Amino acid sequence: MSEKVYGLHAVRALLTRHAERVSTVTIAEGRADPRMTEIQSLAQKAGKTVKRASPAVFKQLFGEAVHQSVYVDVAPLAVWREEELVAAIVKQLEAADGKPPFVLMLDGVQDPHNLGACLRTADACGALAVVIPKDRAVQMNATVRKVAAGAAETTPIAVVTNFARTLRLLKEAGLWIVGADAEAPKLAHETDLSGPIALVMGAEGSGLRQLTRETCDLTVRLPQQGAVESLNVSVASGMLLYEALRQRLSAKKGR
Repeated sequence: MSEKVYGLHAVRALLTRHAERVSTVTIAEGRADPRMTEIQSLAQKAGKTVKRASPAVFKQLFGEAVHQSVYVDVAPLAVWREEELVAAIVKQLEAADGKPPFVLMLDGVQDPHNLGACLRTADACGALAVVIPKDRAVQMNATVRKVAAGAAETTPIAVVTNFARTLRLLKEAGLWIVGADAEAPKLAHETDLSGPIALVMGAEGSGLRQLTRETCDLTVRLPQQGAVESLNVSVASGMLLYEALRQRLSAKKGR
């Protein structure tokens, strides 16, 4: 069963990095600008069929979403198991490009909109994968894929049966485990997040589970000056992911 992924950036990424999973590319009639010409060229280079469809077809498929007049039919990204996650981390640690891996781990997020939003931001920040527990947490579904706006087809999801064990395995593989906690003594921007890390976020309302918190190497918090006690998990994840990305870009620039 194929999924439909729309948007210039998502389609370009799939044709560039995962062309083997793309079956067809569909472009709205009347679009012939340079960006669409690039998409056509990438599709033809990869040997993919390019079709044209009316704007009405796009509206029927995607409603008011900003589809940018292009979508692809793509085979869903396979869910990673624990061993595949660890293998990918080890491979990245050993890679010659010197790019330290980082993953986003969600400890029991329940809302599919939050998972989709986290996936989207993780993709934008270059996370290697997003990790979720098999039980007592939302799983991949149509709502998650829609909110993720293509990121579910480019950023792997790893589903694990024992969250705390996976944290320990990632430690052994070489990652620093950083938990997000509103009561943490250290602020995120005062903490080195530029190396190989797993950023761990808690569930809506309850936050990190006790065992998860105890397994973390350290916890960090975001600065707050308003009256609210905590931020939505997808918002907090986005802020912390971008802080990690900011530090990584600064470190790369300084080398």
